[in-house]
Amino acid sequence: MSYCLHSESHLDTGPIYVRENGKLHLVNQGAGSIQNVTPKARPFSLFSRSFSVELCMNREDDRARRQRTDHFIFTYTKEGNLRYSAKSLFSLVLGYISDNVDHIDSLIGFPEQIAEKLFSAAEARQKFTEPVTGLRALQKFTEAYGSLVLCSLCLRNRYLVISEKLEEIKSFRELTCLDLSCCKLGDEHELLEHLTKEALSSVKRLLLKDNSLSDAGLRRMTAPVRVLKKGLENLLVLDLSCNPKITDVGIGYLLSFKKLNCLDISGTGLKDVDAVIKRLQMQIGLVHSKVPLKEFDHSNCKTEGWAEQTVLQWEQAVMEAMKPQDNLKSRVATLHFYGKTHRIEEVVKCTLVEPETKASGNLQFYKENIQNCNLPLKKEVAGSHELKNNKKRALAEQETERTSKQKHLCLTVEDWDLLNTY
Repeated sequence: MSYCLHSESHLDTGPIYVRENGKLHLVNQGAGSIQNVTPKARPFSLFSRSFSVELCMNREDDRARRQRTDHFIFTYTKEGNLRYSAKSLFSLVLGYISDNVDHIDSLIGFPEQIAEKLFSAAEARQKFTEPVTGLRALQKFTEAYGSLVLCSLCLRNRYLVISEKLEEIKSFRELTCLDLSCCKLGDEHELLEHLTKEALSSVKRLLLKDNSLSDAGLRRMTAPVRVLKKGLENLLVLDLSCNPKITDVGIGYLLSFKKLNCLDISGTGLKDVDAVIKRLQMQIGLVHSKVPLKEFDHSNCKTEGWAEQTVLQWEQAVMEAMKPQDNLKSRVATLHFYGKTHRIEEVVKCTLVEPETKASGNLQFYKENIQNCNLPLKKEVAGSHELKNNKKRALAEQETERTSKQKHLCLTVEDWDLLNTY
């Protein structure tokens, strides 16, 4: 420690002592003489009055400071006084693990109740929004708990979230409902290829409205079901409306979905609508509905599961990244003033193909047996007629299955090339 001694006045240097012949003499500058007197005890201060001390502590980062204060719960009393209490050991350990959740080896066999709290703690710290560690942490939960993490996912008109968080979306397993409407994915998108994997064989409701799909995309999506009996074999509800590139050939690929109960092909490029209606009714038992069905109401599809808030955090992050583009309006105005043009990539909103929908009409289909299975019978005669009709339908279905199996055995070269990609 270094210090400086300063007197109260710069002219007064204080007492000066001189040792001569073994004696100490006091020198008085004012009189200019030397007095041989014993010095009086005068209080001597090490620091001057203007001396100040500043206490400097080691500056820690925000993470260490948050960990130090995270051990307490701060509340205010009625009088306005600050009161703090220590957190429980469980909450402290839960917070520590959630901060390092990406380093967990596996969660298989871990209790679901504690895993849900751990997921919520990591979600509150936004651990799943981080680029690399977020994906690794999310995969630990999806591998162990599957549908509990997310059982239904709605990504309608959220193509930016799909492009930014594609790997995270592909990590979800055992989804039962997936809404990808108005995303303009096309036939070659990686997410549509992921639909044919075994991880999404549990999907029962798939909404692909207005996605620029064609017959090639349907052929690629149904290849595992048609040949290998895998993929979307448990599909019950399918929405392919507002895809004008789908023709009568593409509808033929949908006949492999034997469990399909509801189908919407409104707004597609069908040439012979009556022939398609008869074909769907004869081969998979789908009847044309004159009234719009509730199964295709997009408000019913919602994101449900532990990761519901995580999907919202992804969307907020994408929207915040798009905010700086609002400042381009002034730049565009100046460019127009000088006669220059500037290309701006604006957010494309979901514009449905209404003219084609009106031209083709409402093409929604359902199975009569499922719609009327809960209705009581009025007469025994009606029951006997229905039994006969059911037998006829069963025989017709058996014949169609035989013919369809024979058709499936005759594979083209393109089908074999497509199967080799899986």
